[in-house]
Amino acid sequence: MSESNTDRPIEQPEGEIKIETRGLNLFYDAFRALTDINVAIPARQITALIGPSGCGKSSFLRCLNRMNDLIDDARVEGDVLLDGGSIYEDDTDVAQLRKRVGMVFQTPNPFPMSIYDNVAYGPRLHGFGGRDSLGEVVEKSLRGAALWDEVKDNLRKSALDLSGGQQQRLSIARVLAVGPDVLLMDEPCSALDPTATFRIEELMLELMERYTIVIVTHNMYQASRVSQHTGFFLLGELIEYGSTVGIFENPKDQRTDDYVRGRFG
Repeated sequence: MSESNTDRPIEQPEGEIKIETRGLNLFYDAFRALTDINVAIPARQITALIGPSGCGKSSFLRCLNRMNDLIDDARVEGDVLLDGGSIYEDDTDVAQLRKRVGMVFQTPNPFPMSIYDNVAYGPRLHGFGGRDSLGEVVEKSLRGAALWDEVKDNLRKSALDLSGGQQQRLSIARVLAVGPDVLLMDEPCSALDPTATFRIEELMLELMERYTIVIVTHNMYQASRVSQHTGFFLLGELIEYGSTVGIFENPKDQRTDDYVRGRFG
């Protein structure tokens, strides 16, 4: 039942492909963190990345908007295509890339400023000049993150006074404010209680109508609830990738079957 990723063609999802990786390898100095990752991620769907700790999921996620560039000894081989164009060309504007491919981190990270200024920070940094006023962008982003009704009367309140779940939705609003195409989420619910987790999962399903979402999660139930496609990583390899239903109900690789049934990890 087991076969290597390099021996088996990766399933190509139907419809528009937003991101594609080709022979993607990642090294941290001499350590090889990712090995020959070939995957096609569909547009306006949720793709979940699962696997045990240290298997390369978050490292892969950071390759999709070149966050690994910030690590001195990191080196990427192969390519990542966004809408068919390489993001690793020498002339790539990395700031614009990260505007298009936003990241929501594991721990909510509001800036020590007001709710309003947190959301307005990105548009101001990128030289806001849209047709809408900055206030309209802030409202639209907070509505998009399902937070507006809770904070609309306290926009000048410190973001640090919000609950953990509210801070995570504020982090999402901050990403939405710069008009991304893709949302990368690195275990966005790991620090949240079940109620806040449910709110974030509902929000992801709403955002999927407009954005391509890639989420790293250790929560098997979360992956099965919110995603349409799932990739299973192990020791830096993408062992299996396909529809979430297929991965959880009829995996093709014994290692995938063992992991999703809790036999290891």
